[in-house]
Amino acid sequence: MRICSLVPGATEVVALLGLSHDLVGISHECDYPETIRHAPVVVQPTFDSAVMDSAAIDRQVRAQASSGQKLYEVNGQALIDARPDVILTQDVCHVCAVTAHQLEQTIAMLPSRPQVLTLDPRSLKAVIDDVERIGEAVSEPARGRVLAESLSGRLRTVEGKHRSLPRPRVLCLEWLSPLYVGGHWVPEMVEIAGGQDVLGCAGQPSRQVSWQEVHAAAPQVVVLMPCGFSIERTVAELRQLCRTDHDWSQQLSLWPKTYIVDASSYFSRPGPRLVDGVELLGDIISGAVAAGCNSPMVRDVSGSLALLGSSR
Repeated sequence: MRICSLVPGATEVVALLGLSHDLVGISHECDYPETIRHAPVVVQPTFDSAVMDSAAIDRQVRAQASSGQKLYEVNGQALIDARPDVILTQDVCHVCAVTAHQLEQTIAMLPSRPQVLTLDPRSLKAVIDDVERIGEAVSEPARGRVLAESLSGRLRTVEGKHRSLPRPRVLCLEWLSPLYVGGHWVPEMVEIAGGQDVLGCAGQPSRQVSWQEVHAAAPQVVVLMPCGFSIERTVAELRQLCRTDHDWSQQLSLWPKTYIVDASSYFSRPGPRLVDGVELLGDIISGAVAAGCNSPMVRDVSGSLALLGSSR
């Protein structure tokens, strides 16, 4: 089967089902695992966000959206050359990835119309249900069910481990400038991990908030997870914000427990590694993460000095 996956989380599912070799097209964001790197990239962004900070990315997205410009370009010839039997796409976020609607013009040029599976998960359950849907679409329904049950079992384990513990107030920031709190599956992740999300709404999109709302929420644990950012990129941006934005420098010194996580891998993408993110949140919220921790998954930046000093 010839599979074109334009959603990073779906691409990870395809790999876990043992079908990396069947991938004939991926998006620019599909970077995990290594076994998918052979597949040609058929979707690219229309601007280079990697060289921009949060505020500049927000301005660019708003400007292009308001003027009707595309955020992503489909390489029509590459998709035609791929001759996919199945295309996996999404409709969760028009900012994060190309949508099925944007693909229609190119799909119409293909010699034969492939099956198009559009994913639109708004919760962890929906993400896991999509694992089974992907398994069915790529003719591996049994493997899909086994993978989905394994992920569900891990979530039940985390939930049971933290069910009887006190629930601290948790703030999850999905964007730094302007401030956005995580929505969709993030509040549910916090709940399963033993916390109380103070500003996010489960199943609803992430939303912009003010510093006044953040102050009033009085979080006991703050998790910084800018959408699509690595830990190092978030640290670099926070250093800059602390030099130029009084609110940021003040808040980082006041929040008792502040952590940066690898959002791109474990929180932003609706895929199997969200379960790893729940397990990580469980460790953060319960205090199992050591003070000053600097691992590939999480960094403790409690207090501005920890952030503004050396990268440890």
